[in-house]
Amino acid sequence: MIAHAAAREGTNARRPLFVTALTVFFAFGAAISGIAFIALLFPGSPLEPMWRLNPRAREQFASMGIWAPVLMAVVCVLCSLTALGLLHGRRYGLLLGFTMLAVSLLGDLANALLGLEPRAWIGVPIAALLIAALASRSSRSYFAAVQR
Repeated sequence: MIAHAAAREGTNARRPLFVTALTVFFAFGAAISGIAFIALLFPGSPLEPMWRLNPRAREQFASMGIWAPVLMAVVCVLCSLTALGLLHGRRYGLLLGFTMLAVSLLGDLANALLGLEPRAWIGVPIAALLIAALASRSSRSYFAAVQR
């Protein structure tokens, strides 16, 4: 059985499964953005084939110049901090989670409404549901109990 952060903190609160799933989601985001960061810093490296999954992303990153790896580094750090905060039941993890999901929702909504990426419509309800779940009573109760 996995020891919960709340148990280490001396509370009886148990991390909701959803918070654990979001922790994994943000950890995965940190890993992927970190790999993208390295691939952007070293074009033609053994990581180059990863762009076959989304060649359009590679083109868009190329047009950003030096800002592309900077952006990926920032995303990697923020996803890492969010995952750690959620894992340990910290308020900053909850706030970063809300912020990261809200930015994703707004970005998907803008891309979809502007017709830049029609597939972005898929992300809008997903981000909204993730925000709603993070704002749920069980999630709020968990973070409130761990903070005591």
